[in-house]
Amino acid sequence: MEPDTAPRRLDHVERAHLRSPGDASHVLHRYDAPPEFAGLLERFWIPVWSVPPGREAPQQVLQYPVTLLVVSGDYARFYGVVPGLSTTTLTGDGWAVGVMCAPAAGALVARGSVAPYTDRHVPLAEVLGAGGERLTARVRAAMAADPASPAAHGEAMAAFGDALRPLLPVDAEGDLVNRVVAFVEGDREVVRVAQVCAEFGLSERALQRLVRRRLGLTPKWLIQRRRLQEAAERLRGSGTPLAEVAALLGYADQPHFSRDFSRVTGMTPGAFAARYA
Repeated sequence: MEPDTAPRRLDHVERAHLRSPGDASHVLHRYDAPPEFAGLLERFWIPVWSVPPGREAPQQVLQYPVTLLVVSGDYARFYGVVPGLSTTTLTGDGWAVGVMCAPAAGALVARGSVAPYTDRHVPLAEVLGAGGERLTARVRAAMAADPASPAAHGEAMAAFGDALRPLLPVDAEGDLVNRVVAFVEGDREVVRVAQVCAEFGLSERALQRLVRRRLGLTPKWLIQRRRLQEAAERLRGSGTPLAEVAALLGYADQPHFSRDFSRVTGMTPGAFAARYA
C-alpha cells in the first residue's frame, strides 16, 4: 500500500472552518461538552472579535451535519444545517456563545423533523419557548463584563446545559443517526449510500427517511460533505496534486471532483489552495 499523503490533521473545528491566513479578527475559545451530554452536544465555541470600523471579516464554514444553538449580544438563534457554504460576517466588537449539537439533537430541540430548518435559522425562543428566553438572558448576563473571561464562559455554558439537559437521554433513533454520521465521517472508503445501508441493515428508503428527519438532508449529502471537508483539509496543507486528491477521496476523475468542490465553495480547488494553503 502506498503511503497516505494527508497533511497535518486538522481538528474537528479547523477542518470545517475555512479561516483565511492572517485573519486576526477574532479569538476562538473552544470547549468540549461535559460527558453527561454525550450523544446530545459535541462542543462549545466562543468567538470574541474586534474588527476595525468600516471593515468586515467574513467567516466561512463547511458545516458538519448538525444543528447549532447560538447566543450573542444581538441575537439568539437555532440553526438548521447549511447544505452549501455557511458565511457569517463579523463587524465591530462582539462575541457569541454557540453549541455544536450532535446529529441526534436537532430533532429533540425542534420537537420534530429538522427538515423545515435546513438552510435557515429561527429565534431560539421559537424552539425552546420560555426556556430559550431564560437561556439568552443568562448567557448575556454571564458575558456582559468580560467576554474573554474563562469564568464567563463557564457560566454561559452552564446556562446551555441547564436548558438542554431535559432533552436527555437521547432516543434510540437519535443514537442510530449519531452512529450513521460517525461511520460516514470516520471512513474515507465510504463513497456510496449502499455501503451505509449495508453497515446498519437499513433499506435505502429507510436511511433516507432517517437522515431527512434528523438532519434535514440526504445520505448522499453526508458522504459528499465529508469528502469536501477532507479535500479542503488536504488543499490547505499538503501540496498534493489535484488529480491525486480526487483519487484519494474516491472520485472517478478530477473534473467530477472540481465540479463538486466549486459548486459548494464557489472556488475551484486550485484557487482554494492558492488562497488558503
